[in-house]
Amino acid sequence: MSQAAFPKLLSSQIAFDIARTIREGFDKHYRLFRQTSQAAKQHFERGDWAVAQQAARERIGFYDKRVQECVQMLEDEYDSAELTDEVWRECKLHYIGMLSDHKQPELAETFFNSVCCNILHRSYFHNEFIFVRPVVSTEYIETEELAPTYRVYYPSNDGMHFMLKRIITNFQLNAKFANLDRDVDQVEARLNQVFGHAALEPNAQVQVLSSLFFRNKGAYIVGKAINGNREFPFVVPILHNRAGQLVLDTVLFDLEQIVILFSFTRAYFLVDMEVPSAYVQFLRSLLPRKPRSEIYTILGLQKQGKTLFYRDYLQHLKHSSDLFEIAPGIRGLVMLVFALPSFPYVFKVIKDFYPPPKETSRAQIKEKYLLVKNHDRVGRMADTLEYSDVAFPRTRFAEELVAELKQFAPSLIEEEEEQIVIKHLYIERRMVPLNIWLTQAEQAGDEAAIEHGVLEYGNAIKDLVAANIFPGDMLYKNFGVTRHKRVVFYDYDEIEYITDCVFRHIPQPRNEEDEMASEPWYPVGRHDVFPEQFGKFLLGNTHIRKYFLKHHADLLTQAWWQAHKERIEAGIIEDVFPYPQHVRFCNQTSAQTLAPVTPPLLETVENE
Repeated sequence: MSQAAFPKLLSSQIAFDIARTIREGFDKHYRLFRQTSQAAKQHFERGDWAVAQQAARERIGFYDKRVQECVQMLEDEYDSAELTDEVWRECKLHYIGMLSDHKQPELAETFFNSVCCNILHRSYFHNEFIFVRPVVSTEYIETEELAPTYRVYYPSNDGMHFMLKRIITNFQLNAKFANLDRDVDQVEARLNQVFGHAALEPNAQVQVLSSLFFRNKGAYIVGKAINGNREFPFVVPILHNRAGQLVLDTVLFDLEQIVILFSFTRAYFLVDMEVPSAYVQFLRSLLPRKPRSEIYTILGLQKQGKTLFYRDYLQHLKHSSDLFEIAPGIRGLVMLVFALPSFPYVFKVIKDFYPPPKETSRAQIKEKYLLVKNHDRVGRMADTLEYSDVAFPRTRFAEELVAELKQFAPSLIEEEEEQIVIKHLYIERRMVPLNIWLTQAEQAGDEAAIEHGVLEYGNAIKDLVAANIFPGDMLYKNFGVTRHKRVVFYDYDEIEYITDCVFRHIPQPRNEEDEMASEPWYPVGRHDVFPEQFGKFLLGNTHIRKYFLKHHADLLTQAWWQAHKERIEAGIIEDVFPYPQHVRFCNQTSAQTLAPVTPPLLETVENE
């Protein structure tokens, strides 16, 4: 062997070993990810809700832990001088070869990027070193023969009732159903309505994903019915009744309700998936307007969702020409928010300083956002994507935005030639601020819209309370309205746990001076909350006040808040349903059960 050839061979061996270490790190991560998803079935069967919630929270941190483990192993094993450009290029090629028969190649590529970007400096993220675009195809990945992605059932062969019962029992839940035949009859009645009176076509079938979707206190069967050229998505929630027995709670055919079930405002599902890309492809056939990035995210693969989102963003940036500008609405004291009008997301940067009465820090704000990421968002808190060192084209920034960034967040801004680099930011779905939505409704004289906004606002607060979250700043500007007209909270710098709050009555004034004082004459602790005062800040508008008192007067009482705090402290986990109460079988009369069902129109339902 010549001396000239030796360094190349040595480099190749290092590259191979690094690639193998990274792949093994990913395989460990996904093995643990699947184990948690598989354990969710046992938690559900036993009704161990607190254990299930804790497992879901812990799973969110798995990815970063495995990445850091892998980075530490490589840094301990190799000197930086050994990791030349040629080593990184060869490492990527070796890694591609290791993924030829892999079941999760797209996730493994993202894991490779995460490890590399933790080792290399940002300016060194050359395209040939990382997976800027996916390389290994996820099409037609074979699953194990006994564990297909979805199962197919034929109503014309088995009869509708037997087919539906077999779908349920095939999941082999180790818990007793209260009355499975009764529940199946109700699902059958609804399914027959969807198929209508038309004869079953030769291709009539029901396709059901092989794994249940677990979240909070529910398990969900996800599938679609096919008859001729028509497809009908459906979801069947399975819950525990008060006796601890299983019930089929309803069947969702309304596509808007299914979209909301998979919303960005909810906690991630736990689903055991050997081939996650196949699950995403199936769900895309049900929810064609929901981007793949959001589907990966809602399945608990948030890092893959983050990767795909960024690729979509770069594509949008390439094919658009509008400017980033300050987002509409009241300027925040803590966050500087900007947006690209043609892109349905906002970008949020933590300011360097905060005027009174804000008393916080960047570290504390980041902790609040992390709390929300790990918490059950119960459909009322927007999920956020967190990024570091994001480069934007300088020419796409409005001058007013550049000036505000330099004024309020100079420590986070760097200018490099024709780029502006923001060292840290959050990205979340754009919504209409509730204060703007209510103002527009009032200007239009739309009383129904005002009432709906106020009703949703109070419902959002009550759902947050059920999840042990106190919003802190409850002003309307901190809530947004989604395309489905749901109100969602999105300003997290003052949130607290309900159990950390002290809900108090306002003491009676001792004398006239107390009554006329501009400041409280009584001591106020850091966590003290006086619900009786909410009306002063929230109910100045007579239209809003009327509807708030009609629907949510209880929010102005100390007793309501204290009672819910005591329930949480007693370990009670409240039911928060991701679908309307009126569609539940237990709330329907026989006449309602047989009400007409409108077939879902996939092309007309907007994404949430």
